[in-house]
Amino acid sequence: MRNAFRLPTRPPHALRTAAAAALMALGTTTTQAQIAAPAGAASAPAPAPASTVLPVVRARVQAEPAGKDSVQATTTRIGKGQQELRDVPQSVTVVTERLIDDRNLDTLKDTLKNTAGISFLAAEGGEEDIRLRGFSLQATGDIFVDGLRDPAFYERDSFNWDRLEVLRGSASMLFGRGSTGGAVNQVSKLPTLFAGSEVGVTLGNQGYLRGTADLNVKTGDNAALRVNGMVTLGDNHGAKIDKHGIAPSFRWGIGTSDEFLVSLYHLENNNGIHYGLPWLNGKVLPVDPSSYYGALSDVSAGSATMTTLGYTKRFADRSEWKTTLRVGRYERDQRASAVRFAAAALQPGGVAVSEATFGPDTVLQRSGGNGTHAKIQDLDAITFQSDYDKKFQALGLKHSVQAGVDVTKDAFIGFTAANPASGALIKPTITVAQNRGGGWVDESLRVIHKNRDFESEALGAYAQDLVQLSPGWKLLAGLRWDRFEGRYRTYSTATANFGAVTGDRGRSDSLFSERLGALWQPTPLTSFHFSYGTSFNTSGDAYQFDALGSNTPPEKSRNFELGAKIDSESGKATLRLALFHATKYNERNRDEESVSPTNYVLSGQRHAAGFEIDVAGRITPQWEAFVSLAWIPDAEVDRASSVLGTTLTGETVGQRPGLTPKLSGTVWSTYQLTPRLRLGGGLNARSKDTPQQSSIVARGFVTADLMAEFDAGGGLLFKLNVSNLTNMLYAETLYRGHYIAGKPRTVQLSSVFKF
Repeated sequence: MRNAFRLPTRPPHALRTAAAAALMALGTTTTQAQIAAPAGAASAPAPAPASTVLPVVRARVQAEPAGKDSVQATTTRIGKGQQELRDVPQSVTVVTERLIDDRNLDTLKDTLKNTAGISFLAAEGGEEDIRLRGFSLQATGDIFVDGLRDPAFYERDSFNWDRLEVLRGSASMLFGRGSTGGAVNQVSKLPTLFAGSEVGVTLGNQGYLRGTADLNVKTGDNAALRVNGMVTLGDNHGAKIDKHGIAPSFRWGIGTSDEFLVSLYHLENNNGIHYGLPWLNGKVLPVDPSSYYGALSDVSAGSATMTTLGYTKRFADRSEWKTTLRVGRYERDQRASAVRFAAAALQPGGVAVSEATFGPDTVLQRSGGNGTHAKIQDLDAITFQSDYDKKFQALGLKHSVQAGVDVTKDAFIGFTAANPASGALIKPTITVAQNRGGGWVDESLRVIHKNRDFESEALGAYAQDLVQLSPGWKLLAGLRWDRFEGRYRTYSTATANFGAVTGDRGRSDSLFSERLGALWQPTPLTSFHFSYGTSFNTSGDAYQFDALGSNTPPEKSRNFELGAKIDSESGKATLRLALFHATKYNERNRDEESVSPTNYVLSGQRHAAGFEIDVAGRITPQWEAFVSLAWIPDAEVDRASSVLGTTLTGETVGQRPGLTPKLSGTVWSTYQLTPRLRLGGGLNARSKDTPQQSSIVARGFVTADLMAEFDAGGGLLFKLNVSNLTNMLYAETLYRGHYIAGKPRTVQLSSVFKF
């Protein structure tokens, strides 16, 4: 039996103090190392070994701006191999470290909210999800770290990110299963040969405290060590924040013919959890946006630990071979409360809740009184990936070829959390006036049993070639083959046959994915593209097979895109435009014509079509801007069940799919008012949206953020952020039974010391 509640509801003070002290100690150690560095720097450099290959210098309009210094990016690795964004015939939005720091974006969800086409699905029995262009992102495993699948459900933090890359549209040729709406790649900070470290502290309302350290030390002519660390605490209006992380990495042979990387990443969360509030006649509750009605014992505890080994071989002909092995362990223990209105008999005057009767004395219950809404699971994942990148000339044409293989092996275990034999753990009711949470039950008393497991193996191999047909034209063609095999078993938790296998299902699938693209680049500042790509979703994407899904082949999708990337004359700003049409053309549906169906029928179809625009970079030397907007006017369920006219999710033919807002995106702009003072502001917006399988319409919203940064000199910066300036109340994460409100007004003061 697993001790699922390993982490206490509130960790010992000593643990938090030790974590903070470790960050301070790291800062002191690195400062001493940096002070000692100049003496060594004065000596003559040693001759380069004969095997050293000098870094290739590629002619281009402008070198890649440092992520700390600009919101513009010009290169990416999300498209396999290091590529210029103008050579990727598909939309990519890059959130650089500059934008992450400017807007104090601490988590994956906060960062994605500052891009276009994103919406959020709340959890209910299954898993929460992120949608891109209306298609599932997180539940289909389309989140990556440095190009390798990041498969688990955990609360991702930005402390070790160099940038976040969002690839839009079908991309199974690059990543295998999933990738209907796109893929998100978290790019880790790596050791560099350039000195530069910083430590920072942020204080905010509701007891928010965050400390970070980014320490980079050159340890040799071509070697460096980097350590990133984070501690974050906060009351958070009752849904506490309590997390810490550390990410050391060592790289040697940097820029030579043989480069090696060893890194470790560990993130631990012991946060509260805001599971959601009930709709009131299809509307959000008229309460303060910061209101929290969960039990104080509700918790989202867990950890993510990844060890990565990397080797890059560079050849004299500019080709590159990169191989990576990652071993990950992910643990999750979530105990949440689904807040609902208590029965009429418990309400003031014995009257059921309505818009007319709702008030401070309205009574709310949590998870039916004794429910847990627990998600307790472990995941072990091994990933091996090897990619070869070669540029050459053949038949009078220039070729840029990427080819590779990847292998993954995942082992998932799920658990149930039942009430103890001594009696149910009853979560007490709470009134609307008690909007900082209340009540507590001893979650450690719940009985934890394994009730399911899932084992999967995946193998993929791909090759693509970018051919220079003429000075202005390039053609991309790629093909990938995947084989995915999974086995799902369920186990009895009843006393009579405890541990007995109650279900044993599995299937394997082999599929091809294609990618085609044409690029017209009439000048060094312009690039126009047309692309086509496919993707597929297996039944076991979410680590389980139901009885019908285990007999159902994968769903398939395709994406067409016409786009442009245009650089300013200075090369310091980029405009991206895209018209897209994405179709899932054989969606799973129930076979209503069969009395005893054994599988789903792939008869459904839905599509989403729209326009996107991104702007990133410096408009003038003082004025910097980041814009990411998506307009999806055309989205519809085209085909569904032949009898009921509904999809598996309950949506009907002709209906606009839920979680596909017509307009979404962000605008952010900063201006260097004086040499020491920089001011910034921005808007986040989303038009009205609906949950799946629901007639509820969540109203649209626009929130405003402000920032002021002062350079005090000597490497010391102070920054003030105000988010959701007007304290707007809106539903950000949607489900048919409840919603999660967006963050209330947040005020944070940060100090950063760079050395």
